[in-house]
Amino acid sequence: MSQETKPPLYWIADYLTPDDVLHHAIHKVILHKHTEFQEMWIVDCGTYGKGLILDGIWQSSTGDDYLYHESLVHPACVYQGDPKRALVLGGGEGATIRELLKWNAMERVVMVDLDGEVVEACREHLPEMHQGAFEDSRVELVIQDAVAYLDSSPSEWDVIISDLTDPIESGPSFKLFTKEYFEKAQKALRPGGYFLLQAGPVSPPSMDMHIRLVSTLKAVFAHVHSYNIHVPMLGHPWGFILASDSPFDTRPEPEAVDKLLAEKTNGVFKMFDGVTLLGLMQSPKHIRDAIAKETTVYTLEHPPVFSTQELPK
Repeated sequence: MSQETKPPLYWIADYLTPDDVLHHAIHKVILHKHTEFQEMWIVDCGTYGKGLILDGIWQSSTGDDYLYHESLVHPACVYQGDPKRALVLGGGEGATIRELLKWNAMERVVMVDLDGEVVEACREHLPEMHQGAFEDSRVELVIQDAVAYLDSSPSEWDVIISDLTDPIESGPSFKLFTKEYFEKAQKALRPGGYFLLQAGPVSPPSMDMHIRLVSTLKAVFAHVHSYNIHVPMLGHPWGFILASDSPFDTRPEPEAVDKLLAEKTNGVFKMFDGVTLLGLMQSPKHIRDAIAKETTVYTLEHPPVFSTQELPK
């Protein structure tokens, strides 16, 4: 049997709901480790290259990470217009800082991650994702709790991107999706700054947390917008939330966006351009309707929990 036709070593079951399972082939375990905060796997998953798994939840793969990370970073940067200082909370693979460094005026990018062991593992084993971004002189890596960093941060950021793992009750990001946390981020922004949150799945049976996060951000910021993109390895359409105290046009002119990207970036994008941004900003009706009805606000006393306890092991 040739290398190309060898069966996987095993399959990993990613339970999207208690009734729906997405199976990923694992051809090689590159690294498996229990850090101080979470369980980490870096694996060869075949068709989509290499993947990162934390606490049993698929995070990203080298084959389609650009769909996630270009959607995560560039809408906030386009609306800000000419970002010079960016703060990334989480972002262990280094792909988020990779995207921020595409903006020509960027002077400083600080990445704050609680789990240094995950960051070091990604630096070593996932160069396809960070593409050397950690070595850029504009980048500062801080191994620290995101809340503690925000507490001491001056209001200096043009863009803050919260790229944290899902708020699993036993995980390190459990309380970082709350009103109190978002208020700290708001205070750390410069006037005209933008906050961008990775905000979980938006498939119909799994979108409740996303909708409530929109409601929570609306309790803090004057302008909040939900958008999403399908990332095949995650199995759901994946949601993001853009927030600012400055208004932004959710029907941007594609030609104007393309002109901005040509002038302000290195132009290296796989999926993002003016037409893509226009499409991203058009949220489906069922999501807009759910957002309009939602009143829940997550707080430290009542934070969200990305529920996995009912799922089969």
